[in-house]
Amino acid sequence: MSELLRHSLNGTPPRPRPNPISQYDPEESHPPSDSSSSPTDSVASINTIRPSSREQAAQPTHWTNYFTQDLYLDWRDDTQTAKYHVYLTPPQDPKKGPLFICHHGAGASGLSFALFAKHIKRLLPEAGILSLEARAHGSIVTPAPNANDTTPADFSIKTLASDALNMIRLTQSHLSWPSIPPAILIGHSLGGAIVTELAATAALGSSLVGYCVLDVVEGSALEALAHMKTYLSTRPTHFSSLDDAVNWHTRSRTIRSPESAQISVPSLLRPVPAPTEAGASTSQQFTWHTDLASTAPWWEDWFQGMSRKFLSGRGAKMLILAGTDRLDKDLMIGQMQGKFQLVVLPEAGHFIQEDVPERTAELVVEFWRRNDRSALVLPPKVSELIAQGKKV
Repeated sequence: MSELLRHSLNGTPPRPRPNPISQYDPEESHPPSDSSSSPTDSVASINTIRPSSREQAAQPTHWTNYFTQDLYLDWRDDTQTAKYHVYLTPPQDPKKGPLFICHHGAGASGLSFALFAKHIKRLLPEAGILSLEARAHGSIVTPAPNANDTTPADFSIKTLASDALNMIRLTQSHLSWPSIPPAILIGHSLGGAIVTELAATAALGSSLVGYCVLDVVEGSALEALAHMKTYLSTRPTHFSSLDDAVNWHTRSRTIRSPESAQISVPSLLRPVPAPTEAGASTSQQFTWHTDLASTAPWWEDWFQGMSRKFLSGRGAKMLILAGTDRLDKDLMIGQMQGKFQLVVLPEAGHFIQEDVPERTAELVVEFWRRNDRSALVLPPKVSELIAQGKKV
């Protein structure tokens, strides 16, 4: 569990993405004009960015190889304004689904589910995948103009879960779905705590079929918090290039799949001017986009009570871990009582969906098929058999 939070904590106001994955900087320019508004008590517009057919073919690590849409969703209410960012491949039939809704861990990005999404579509072509990005991780959230400017940033679990729900509902509105498709929530690390909060509060109503948590449990997570500041102080603060950053992640075994690291790591960084000698030409280096240390006041809030909420939420439940030693007492009891499915993948590190994306996708598709309500065939009722003249 020592790896649990080492690579998964949240940050401060968002970034312009430094790599070719993003098509524009939402902080510096207006996105193309594919937008719509939602006539609710808030204002929402969504902009979809797609590469032009006249452009060169996308690089193998480009988001278009894993998702069909890149959405920026505008939201405004009395307390905040937001430009939420998600990656999306819609399901073929939104009434049947499934829609796999993924939430990354702290310090990560929506592209941590890129290879996972590719394998999901191979195994289940009719499925949709929605990969969310939290505030300060690709989504930009700022206080409303009339709000108190001294109000500190809020990274509480309830606020992060509210952001996730906003993204899901705005996506539904943009695509004109009459309801949220039958959905499986999937959360890694901090994302696991967020999807557990959504499940425990029944935020998706009857659309939620089940939820899957990747490599996080309450007890071990809380124990790991004591080591977080030490870890953050010892990891590199800057990289000379994106390749250098990718190599560090694979060399340190933070991400064990070089293919996944090539896709996701550039989205974790932002360019900054590099120190130069007098008279030398200006150069740049890369630093972390998300300031994990600034979220320390909320670390305990993220995981406190998570086991209880995980066990009490409605819907099928699955927990995928990288080691058997990570179950806490409540989950051990719940697992023995058959309240959830437990899978252990010892070949994976903390970033399970990146280290073994194909195996993770297989488990999630099997989980969906086992709990798909539309596939259930119930025995006839006694009254129906009597009406048919059959003996009972």
